[in-house]
Amino acid sequence: MAQGQIEIDNNSILDNIDAELVEFTAEVDGDDYEFAVQYDLLEALSGDRPDGDGVEMLNRFIDQVSDAALSALSRNSDANPIVVSEADLE
Repeated sequence: MAQGQIEIDNNSILDNIDAELVEFTAEVDGDDYEFAVQYDLLEALSGDRPDGDGVEMLNRFIDQVSDAALSALSRNSDANPIVVSEADLE
């Protein structure tokens, strides 16, 4: 799958503290996908592990998270949700 533009639905962003994920829905090239960003990725970007502030961290690093989400989507577009990990950072 070629990488396109990603548009995150800000109303769908949820910090799933128990699963250590920040989840959201995004549209890529006209299709909606569910994404789950691992806390490890946010920690790699910020230097701190999320502690109730996963949504704020995601918003602070939205460009890098968006790029990583596109990378995860190109790796496995059939997953639901598409898990975005530190390995997806370029």
